[in-house]
Amino acid sequence: MNTRRESWPELSYPAWKETGDALHLWMQVVGKVRLALTPWLNHSWHVPLYVTVRGLTTSSIPYGNRNFAIDFDVIDHVVEIATSEGSRKTIPLQPRSVAAFYAMMMQALADLGIAVRIRELPSEMSGAIPFSRDQAPRAYDAEQANRFWRVLLQADRVLKLFRTGFIGKASPVHFFWGSFDLAVTRFSGRSAPPHPGGVPGLSDAVVREAYSHEVSSAGFWPGGGSVDYPAFYSYAYPEPPGFRSTAVQPAGAFFSDALSEFVLPYDTVRKAADPHAALLSFLHSTYEAAAISGKWDRAALECPYGAPSVPRPVP
Repeated sequence: MNTRRESWPELSYPAWKETGDALHLWMQVVGKVRLALTPWLNHSWHVPLYVTVRGLTTSSIPYGNRNFAIDFDVIDHVVEIATSEGSRKTIPLQPRSVAAFYAMMMQALADLGIAVRIRELPSEMSGAIPFSRDQAPRAYDAEQANRFWRVLLQADRVLKLFRTGFIGKASPVHFFWGSFDLAVTRFSGRSAPPHPGGVPGLSDAVVREAYSHEVSSAGFWPGGGSVDYPAFYSYAYPEPPGFRSTAVQPAGAFFSDALSEFVLPYDTVRKAADPHAALLSFLHSTYEAAAISGKWDRAALECPYGAPSVPRPVP
């Protein structure tokens, strides 16, 4: 996979949608296992998944005196549960209902001596039904799942570089299984007004804690709902006056009134002469839109992008 087209693969939403819907729900099962066993960290940073060289992982989860991790491997197309004692279980990624996947996951954990109860109702999904009752057949197209992960690899690389240009509080680059997006968030350092809440399947207390401080957040979303294409996004909370009317880069980026955020279609990035530079320009210009309109203390918060083996100079 040396070429630009292969590195930034096509991800057609109609072709990917059914596999994406299945992965979204299966990842919710896995994510809720991590949620049930991991101490709470500010802004729900204890719950996301992380991009790996083979797919996505929970990272290490504590369990008594042991640890375990759950990985989605979209090269061999299995979910692997591995413990710090060296034992492991695998679940093949293939077409099956959410109820069947949930039962297999709970059984595999029990076989490894891991007892956990999770809240079965999916998060951030309108009209969702509990995992154990979702008997509808679900598709799994291995090629589409692999394409999705390859897009995440590229997005993760650029988002991580973007994160190095900020010395204020910033989140890791992580994948939220509730909203099904890869994200990184910068903080102004000031508190924010209470979030109104109202997110389906998510308590208002969780949403208000997540948005307790002013943010500029950006990431990648593989499509869904009113957006029938994969896209990069950027928003500010609370939205400062003038934010949405700011001109941003590159050509093709726009502010969506329906979503209240800037949007850059993935295909615009994929087809650019330099996809890496196109995405970085979107991330930087939309952050500037938030920081300038929100009157952030940019001199105290920003720094040049990092370089390998070069310490950040401190005056």
